[in-house]
Formats: sequence, C-alpha cells, structure tokens
Amino acid sequence: MTYSPFDVTRRLARSVALATVVAAAVGCAANPSREDIGTVTGAVVGGVAGSALTGGSTWGTVGGAVGGGYIGKQVGKELERR
Repeated sequence: MTYSPFDVTRRLARSVALATVVAAAVGCAANPSREDIGTVTGAVVGGVAGSALTGGSTWGTVGGAVGGGYIGKQVGKELERR
C-alpha cells in the first residue's frame, strides 16, 4: 500500500496531537514522579517514531507508543532511585 506525503503528514499530525493531549492530561497531576514523566515522554516519542517509520500505520504508532512508554518508565524508575 502506498501513502502520499499528505496522508503521512496528516496521520503524523494526528498522532502528535493525541500524544500532546495525553501528556497534558498526565501533566496535570500535582507532582508527577520521574517515572510518570519518563513513561509519558517515552510514549510520545515512541508513538511519533512508530508512526514515521511505518508510514502512519495505526499499529506502528500504537506499538511505538507502548514500547517507548515501557522504556521511558524504566529510565524514570532508574532516575528516581538516584
């Protein structure tokens, strides 16, 4: 399946907008831990990367967000222990 540059850009913009809303919602917590911040940051970066690497695929975006969130959580945990 071939995507036009417009389709890829539109899907990427939609993914970034959704990730921004999620990050803003989590950021409204009184004192987010480093683990929380790492999870959200990882999910946003992973979702954008997954979307870009798969041409805007929904599964690629979701998979990237899940993987990025997991990695971000582990990094945040490590930063909290220090």
